[in-house]
Amino acid sequence: MQDKDKYTKKSLWRQLFMNKFSITLLIFLIWLAFLDKNNWIEKIQLRGKIATLKKEKAYYQEKIEDDNRKMQELLSNRDNLEKFAREQYLMKNKNEDIFVIVNR
Repeated sequence: MQDKDKYTKKSLWRQLFMNKFSITLLIFLIWLAFLDKNNWIEKIQLRGKIATLKKEKAYYQEKIEDDNRKMQELLSNRDNLEKFAREQYLMKNKNEDIFVIVNR
C-alpha cells in the first residue's frame, strides 16, 4: 500500500512539472518575483521606505508645530523676545556685561 502511495505522489509531481501550463506558471512567478521592473522584492523594500518616510513626516510636522508655537510666543510678548535674544544670541543692553562660562 505504501509503495502505491509513493508511486502516485511521484507520478503526481512528475505530471505537475511536466505540464506546460505548470512550467509556464512557474516561470511567470519567478519573473514577477525577481526579474520584473516592479518585482516583489523591490515592492517590499519600497513599503519599508514608505513607512520610514511617514515616520519622518510625522516627526517634522510635530517639529514645525512646536516651532510655530514658539514663534507665536516670542512675537506676542516683548519680554519673551528679549529673553530669547539674550540667551540664544548673547545680546545685551549698552550698560551690561556678558560673562560666558565654558565647562571643561
